[in-house]
Amino acid sequence: MSELLVEAEGLVKAYGDFRAVDGLDLHLAEGEVYGFLGPNGSGKSTTILMMLGLTEPTAGLIRVVGHDPTREPLDVKRQVGYLPESVGFYADLSGRENLMYTANLNRINRDDARMRIDELLDMVELTEARDQVTGQYSRGMRQRLGLADVLLKRPKVIILDDPTLGLDPAGIQWLLGLIEELTSTQGISVFLSSHQLHEVQRICHRVGIMSHGKLVLEGTVAELTEQTDAGGFGLLLEVAGGDDSLLTTLSALPGVTSCQRTGAKIAIEGTQDVRAQATSAVVHAGAELLAASAENRTLEEIYLRYFQED
Repeated sequence: MSELLVEAEGLVKAYGDFRAVDGLDLHLAEGEVYGFLGPNGSGKSTTILMMLGLTEPTAGLIRVVGHDPTREPLDVKRQVGYLPESVGFYADLSGRENLMYTANLNRINRDDARMRIDELLDMVELTEARDQVTGQYSRGMRQRLGLADVLLKRPKVIILDDPTLGLDPAGIQWLLGLIEELTSTQGISVFLSSHQLHEVQRICHRVGIMSHGKLVLEGTVAELTEQTDAGGFGLLLEVAGGDDSLLTTLSALPGVTSCQRTGAKIAIEGTQDVRAQATSAVVHAGAELLAASAENRTLEEIYLRYFQED
């Protein structure tokens, strides 16, 4: 079993009578990418602050890389990297100089720091801009430098807050690919807070959704589909012929939750892939199958469905 690098049990943060985080149970395993979602004010930022030891829980327990962030903040800081939504660097220093400044703060040997900085600048594709002052960097370049800054101390856990915000499509694909590489080759755990649901769906092993300070949904996308009763599979058939008995047969297929016909088109919703059974039913009913298209539920559909019903 993978080591748990973040563990929260019954975590509460209250401001007077208001509970920003209310009874949170959460864990992050080694090499896992965990997507942390929720509308503004749902408790995501407060949770991250408690993980970093920047605000003390009112109740409950939290351990990050085996340490209490409030009582052992330096032990947590040594092994956890945090990339905020807006990355700040000294504008009059070059990319390399900013990273060297971070290395000095973390007491990294100077020779080791030089080698590590060159390695990271190459990884984030900033070698050619390493001596350029960061005040001239684009947002995408600052994000890349920010990731290098986070990785400088070889953390076990990285916390990313909307890391793709403001990046162009190529930059987004590069960043997501790098996150996947870091987790698969180096075993780094990533806690990703984001509003970009399609990106979360692509790279996250599990997803947690916050609402009013509570973790209301958690699991893989398939598990969230079941929890929200969103129907994990959609199938659109276009048929010629067939009477009402065809609709009855399709509705009775295992896992089908909804079946509606409008003219030649039949829309099927369900919890599993029923393409084979549905096409067979069409043929046996004496109808002609003109077209069939299927799609799994997206994280965005699950998210919107939950908050529409909430």
